Amino acid sequence: MKTWEQRKLKLLADFSKGAGYSKKDIIDQGTPIVLYGRLYTNYQVNITTIKDTFVKVRPGSVFSECNDVIVPASGETAEDIARASHVCISGAVLGGDLNIIKPKINIIDSSFLALCISNGQQNKELIKRAQGKSIVHLHNSDLKQVVLKYPSKRNQSMIARIFDKTDNLIAANEYNLKNALNIRGRLNLHLLT
Repeated sequence: MKTWEQRKLKLLADFSKGAGYSKKDIIDQGTPIVLYGRLYTNYQVNITTIKDTFVKVRPGSVFSECNDVIVPASGETAEDIARASHVCISGAVLGGDLNIIKPKINIIDSSFLALCISNGQQNKELIKRAQGKSIVHLHNSDLKQVVLKYPSKRNQSMIARIFDKTDNLIAANEYNLKNALNIRGRLNLHLLT
């Protein structure tokens, strides 16, 4: 069994930033966009579709490429911004206040990287690196210094799939629980009154 390797993220990825859109730019139809707030209000490890936020594209827009990993550049607390999502689709606009990590896909699985940043030792490291008082910031220069410990690409993908299947199972059971509670409420209303 091969041991896990350990390297700074700057050796495993390229880095860039999203470009200047905000909530006020949202329209009913247009090009899908990921704004940094999505990582708080509708967090997903893997963003596979965008059905609720659209913008009119303007010059200087930055578009996602499959396997990008995004990290908020600012937030209210260090814990808030030490999270990441893997953007599984190409062509979505990536709004301002997002750091974009483009892993070397032959070495690093994007879902695995997003999981590590959001939950692993890298999360604790980013919390320490976040700077600011009322608003905290994470810069690409901070992300580049994060040390990533990782197995083979194949094993990274297997780990990411396990977490994805577990998240899907949790979501399905949350839906079932909500329906069961709804039925219970109706029974209370009709049988006990």
